[in-house]
Amino acid sequence: MTSDPASARPEPTDEVVDLCRDLLRIDTTNTGDNDTSVGERRAAEYVAEKLAEVGVEAELIESAPGRANLVARIPGTDPGRDALLVHGHLDVVPADPEEWSVHPFSGEIRDGYLWGRGAIDMKDFDAMVLAVVRGWQRAGIRPSRDVVLAFTADEEAGSDYGAHFLAQRHRHLFEGCTEAIGEVGGFSYSVDEQRRLYLIETAEKGIDWLRLHAKGRPGHGSMVHDDNAVTALAEAVARIGGHRFPVVMTDTVRAFLAEVSDVLGIDIDPDDPETAIGKLGPIANIIGATIRNTANPTRLTAGYKDNVIPGRATATIDCRSLPGQSEVLERQLRELVGPDIAIEYIQRQPALETTFDGDLVEAMSAALRAEDPGARPVPYMLSGGTDAKAFSQLGIRCFGFAPLRLPADLNFSGLFHGIDERVPLDGLQFGVRVLDRFLRSC
Repeated sequence: MTSDPASARPEPTDEVVDLCRDLLRIDTTNTGDNDTSVGERRAAEYVAEKLAEVGVEAELIESAPGRANLVARIPGTDPGRDALLVHGHLDVVPADPEEWSVHPFSGEIRDGYLWGRGAIDMKDFDAMVLAVVRGWQRAGIRPSRDVVLAFTADEEAGSDYGAHFLAQRHRHLFEGCTEAIGEVGGFSYSVDEQRRLYLIETAEKGIDWLRLHAKGRPGHGSMVHDDNAVTALAEAVARIGGHRFPVVMTDTVRAFLAEVSDVLGIDIDPDDPETAIGKLGPIANIIGATIRNTANPTRLTAGYKDNVIPGRATATIDCRSLPGQSEVLERQLRELVGPDIAIEYIQRQPALETTFDGDLVEAMSAALRAEDPGARPVPYMLSGGTDAKAFSQLGIRCFGFAPLRLPADLNFSGLFHGIDERVPLDGLQFGVRVLDRFLRSC
């Protein structure tokens, strides 16, 4: 008696857990320094191997030693249609094992979750894409339009060695791509047991990372000193850290809050949206950061000896600007720090915003509703940034759509770059089913 080969094929919803666990066990820490960042090439080679096993050829491209990106194209049945880009990054931010309940690169399964650095940012989506494509290849399924896959390096440090490198130096690989999906969208927010909002990213804030530089007169730490660079810098940093920028309502945020007002049955005061946002529970942090520009001090550097007053001091500020607000934010910052503090930009990438309409949005919405009858897709703005900033420069309309159905009590936004990052196993499987439906129909 011979077995049916088809019966031995792993289901994508089963395979996604193994694929994600394998990726989590590859330490792809991106420190922002080429000498200390690790694992991106190994992860890209793993993805290439998994694609090759089912007959998909991929091109592996290094922007610097070890900083590897991978691009592959799945041909569609209709060559006259524009292509869709599906992109995900392979790098992760650092994690200190001493702070975690499990080792951050163990890929441990516990309590219905898969744990590890990158579980939701964003090796979950990388694994979903791999599972869907491998399932298609085994079953002989082809999408109607070309699907270009991009697995990138360096997203967590500005994408210079990843998506920006690809967009600037290898743009031919994205020929025909007019739309794209990537991270931090399509996840659920539970209204009640029957209804869930699914937030699809149609906008994201700009990246305005900068350094403040203060100069003073060096001297002995025991002396009275009225020209201290550390003091000047500390005062400027405190002014920024304690400042609340004014509310600016963008089209995307207005649309999101209108949906929230309708589904929750509450009135939203456009002059005081924070009162309503405060009722959104786990997603309030993300949404609350999209009604104004933000600036958070993250690093301080000064001095070389305990009893020496240094002549220079430096601070790093993570600023995020709303669409059309980057220059406004710069003026606001210069007023805050004063004329004696120099400002140096280390990353400046524009905010993005598109409309919540079109065939692609309809396909996303239909795929979500097919798997969750209680789904209500809504547009929203991401408070951070993604590789979409690079790919949009190629004229590609970008969305965040990495579908996950989440437990109502999970603080999803708190897991990004946080401790004990994890993804629900059934959420991964839900994402595979939605992504399969979407990519077949879009």
